Amino acid sequence: MAERTPWSLGNALRGMFGRRTIDETTWEDLEEALITADFGPDITEEIIEELQAGVERYQVTDPRDLKRMLRETIEERLAKFDPTLKLSARPAVTLVVGVNGVGKTTTIGKFAKFLRNHGMTVVVGAADTFRAAAVEQLATWAGRAGALIVRPQHEGQDPASVAYQTVEVAQRDNIPMVIIDTAGRLQTKGGLMDELGKIRRVVEKLGEVSEVLLVLDATTGQNGVSQAEAFIKYAGVTGLVVTKLDGSAKGGFVLAVQERTGLPIKLIGQGEGIDDLTGFTPHVYAEKLVG
Repeated sequence: MAERTPWSLGNALRGMFGRRTIDETTWEDLEEALITADFGPDITEEIIEELQAGVERYQVTDPRDLKRMLRETIEERLAKFDPTLKLSARPAVTLVVGVNGVGKTTTIGKFAKFLRNHGMTVVVGAADTFRAAAVEQLATWAGRAGALIVRPQHEGQDPASVAYQTVEVAQRDNIPMVIIDTAGRLQTKGGLMDELGKIRRVVEKLGEVSEVLLVLDATTGQNGVSQAEAFIKYAGVTGLVVTKLDGSAKGGFVLAVQERTGLPIKLIGQGEGIDDLTGFTPHVYAEKLVG
C-alpha cells in the first residue's frame, strides 16, 4: 500500500475504491471527498466529468481502475505548471513574500537548509525591518540552516538597503544563493507593494532577481489565496510555496491554487522540522494524495 500522509484523500477513497463496482454512490462519494480536500467546486466538477467520460468510453467497471484514472487526471493537471526553481544566476536572488502568519520566516530557514543540502552556500537578508521579532526569528532559523545573515544595521533601516547589502555580501564573498525576507504587512496594501517594488528595483541594480516566491498556508485554503492576491498582482510572483500540508486534509488546495493563480507550486512544506521543505513533483504528489 502506498504511504499515507495526513493530506491524502484518506479513508473516503480507500472505502470507495474497495467496492466491487462503480455506481451512482461512487460518484457522490468521490465528489464529497474532492470538495472536502479543497479542490474547489469547479475543479471537482471538471474532474468528475472527465472521469465519467473515461469510464463510459472504456467501459470501466473496476473501482481500482477508476482510482488509477483519478491519480493520472490529477497528475496531468498538476504537470501543466513547471515546478523548476530558476536559480542559475550567480548570485541567485530569491525574494520571499506573503502575508504575516503563513510561516514565511520559518519557510526561509527551511529553504536555506534545502539549498545547503544541495551543497550551496546561502546568505539571508532580514529585510522585514518593521518587526524586530522577525529579524531575531530569521536569525535563529538561518543559524539552524547553516546560512549567513545580513541584519539591519540600525532600527527602522530601509528594507531595500538591507536587501542591497545582502546581495553585495553575496557578490563580495562569492555566495551563490541569496534569500531575502520581506514584510508581510504595512499600513496599506499599496504601501506594502510599493516597498516590495523598491526592494526589487534596488536589488536589480546589482543583478537579476531569480525568483519571487509567495508563501501560502494550506490550512487557510482558498481564503489564503484571497489574502495574497495583491502579492500575486503586484509583486511579480514567479512561484508558490505551500506550507503546513502536514496539518491539513486539504491536499487538493495544491491543484486549486495553481489553476486559480496560474502560478506553479515550487516547494511544499510538510512538517515542522528544518528539513521538512521539499521540491514539488506532480507525480509523487498525485501518488501520495490518491494513494
